[in-house]
Amino acid sequence: MERRITVGRRKTAIARVKLADGSGKVTVNGRTFENYFPLETHRQEVLKPLLATESLGRYDVSVKVEGGGANGQAQAIKLGIARSLVSVDEDLRGALRTQGLLTRDPRMVERKKYGQKKARKRFQFSKR
Repeated sequence: MERRITVGRRKTAIARVKLADGSGKVTVNGRTFENYFPLETHRQEVLKPLLATESLGRYDVSVKVEGGGANGQAQAIKLGIARSLVSVDEDLRGALRTQGLLTRDPRMVERKKYGQKKARKRFQFSKR
């Protein structure tokens, strides 16, 4: 199998995922997966597509991710891996779709409005 390159996005995080045949090694921005994501919840989030398709030890995953925070990056990587798996084997689409792993989460941060403290919060109103 040649290398599959796909993109996953979440909030402002963009992940470019390269999937290749291998032993199941995951690297993120040149660092080991465990080193890049110290929290177990983020590591579980990233591995969800591989666990859902029972292909955890079959592919090497190399990721370049930028923007956003740790949570957004983990979710962007998750989407990128899911899309890569579908490009490798179209039969995996059903398993990933039922788990909701192929849906791009469109929620973004609402912009701050002028004359207000934040996007929706106002400055305190003073009648007198």
